[in-house]
Amino acid sequence: MPRQGLIVAVLALAGLASSFMFTLVVPIQAKLPELLGASRDDTAWVVTATLLAAAVVTPIAGRLGDMYGKRRIVLVLLGVLVLGSVIAALSTGIIGVIIGRALQGAVTGVVPLAISILRDVLHEDRVDAAIALISATMGVGGALGMPLSALVTQYSDWHALFWMAAGMGVVVFGLVLWIIPVSVLRTAGKFDYVGAAGLAVGLTGVLLAVSRGNEWGWTSAAVLICGLGGLAVLLAWGWFELRIAEPLLDLRVAARRPVLLTNIASLAMGFSLFASNVSYPQLLELPAPAGFGLSLLAASLVIAPAGLVMMVLSPYSGRLARTVGPRLLLVAGAIALILAYGFTLLFSSEVWHLLVANLLVGVGIGFGYAAMPMLIMRSVPQSETGASNGLNALFRSLGTSTAAAVIGAVLASMSVTQDGVQVPTAAAFDLAFVLGGGAAVVALVLAVFIPQRPANEPHPSLPR
Repeated sequence: MPRQGLIVAVLALAGLASSFMFTLVVPIQAKLPELLGASRDDTAWVVTATLLAAAVVTPIAGRLGDMYGKRRIVLVLLGVLVLGSVIAALSTGIIGVIIGRALQGAVTGVVPLAISILRDVLHEDRVDAAIALISATMGVGGALGMPLSALVTQYSDWHALFWMAAGMGVVVFGLVLWIIPVSVLRTAGKFDYVGAAGLAVGLTGVLLAVSRGNEWGWTSAAVLICGLGGLAVLLAWGWFELRIAEPLLDLRVAARRPVLLTNIASLAMGFSLFASNVSYPQLLELPAPAGFGLSLLAASLVIAPAGLVMMVLSPYSGRLARTVGPRLLLVAGAIALILAYGFTLLFSSEVWHLLVANLLVGVGIGFGYAAMPMLIMRSVPQSETGASNGLNALFRSLGTSTAAAVIGAVLASMSVTQDGVQVPTAAAFDLAFVLGGGAAVVALVLAVFIPQRPANEPHPSLPR
């Protein structure tokens, strides 16, 4: 078997490539209608398609990994990323770009699978630090990827973004094939196709309502049909899953108090993270006096240090988890986010104020995202790690997508006209910061009530 450090490095690179897909098109998002010759409502699907694919594929990929081998499914997802990137790179119209972006979104399932691989192959003394590193990539890839995307689009054609993503996917595919050992821990049984279809339909309906509510209108027939219809399908899906012998997701395991509270806290933590991702860049880029008038590249460089903080903290997060337990790590992460938004509410008149706040966000997400998969894996059997981590990643995605819709609605509805352009007011940004801090408070309260497993208790079924 390859050295364990090499395995961790390759899986971390896969995680970075996965999270990078979410900020890949940020530099060209405002110009998409012009570039693709389509309306703003239509080009919004370039982002929405990625979000939907990520939410639907992630829990399903986790279950497939448990059944058919985690490395195999990681390779499939990376192959889909390359295919989607090439389709988008060769496209001149909106349809091809949307298809490509949807295929790129599927690679999000790589992160929970990578975390499960770590549990299978690493010695228990190294698992926590490695999990913290892989979890950090979910924030690091986005934070560091934004200035990279801005740099590419500033000096090259927008198609180069997708060629870059394709090249990244090919490199990571080769490294995974070469370095990551074949999965030997499998869950016997049949794949639940009905459950997978039900979950996909239900999630698509709910996420369409959440992500497109601003454009369609929150009380419009389309949003109500998608949202309520999606919830009805998910309720029926849950009833079905509890009554079959081999469900896609064992909801009885998911309903255990530590797992349930961790997942709901993950939703709140995801909301709190993305509230900053939506509000801080806008505040930095808007022209004075509404904002600081920075270019996209300059604003990205203010945001990027948060990713570096997450990466630096990851090894310490693992050690802290073994010393004090992951629950206290999640508590610390939530407190850091509360401090970040509190600081922003008090001080946001200088660029360095947002830099400090964003560094605190990096600390909060670095600790919080490291703690979540540790809490999950301490509470589920090894045969359920892939599916359970996939479900946890889904809750985080629900949090981020909800934040994108809610914070976007707040900034759009509380705006004024400045030089012919609608810009959010100071009160709009303050409300966005209050909502982000409020979500962190919810995560903190939930974390306090998560049962604490003794810090020195060994992981169940870990290799020694």
